[in-house]
Amino acid sequence: MTDETTKPDEPTSSHGDETFEWTGEAGDGGSGSSKSAGTTGREWLAQLQTMIENAATQAAPVMREVAAKAAELAAVAGEKAGPVAARAAELTAEAGHKIAERSRDLATELRRDQAARGEAPEPGMTPPATPPDPATGSEADGS
Repeated sequence: MTDETTKPDEPTSSHGDETFEWTGEAGDGGSGSSKSAGTTGREWLAQLQTMIENAATQAAPVMREVAAKAAELAAVAGEKAGPVAARAAELTAEAGHKIAERSRDLATELRRDQAARGEAPEPGMTPPATPPDPATGSEADGS
């Protein structure tokens, strides 16, 4: 099988494109060929810097569009999360009231059992006044 890009009767070059070959030996003491290689290197770096600046300039509008889309998605997420957070707050408040009511009932029951056994409360511990009812804001008198 032969390569279709070269003809069998054409001589092949072993060096390829000579514009990219080194023009001087390393460490030749700063001869003219190393100076031209340094100049070529600086030219390449300047071209590379220009290409990077062009890419950054061209990418800026795309990045602004990506940022705008991210802001839109954040706004939609906030709109959808708002009602869920409000409902969670309501449920938390309801649960807090239920737990507080059960805690008060438990405390009352423990004191009643302690009094039924004839045990005195610990020194310095006085039963608290009846706490206000959270629904009405007035003291609950148990009647």
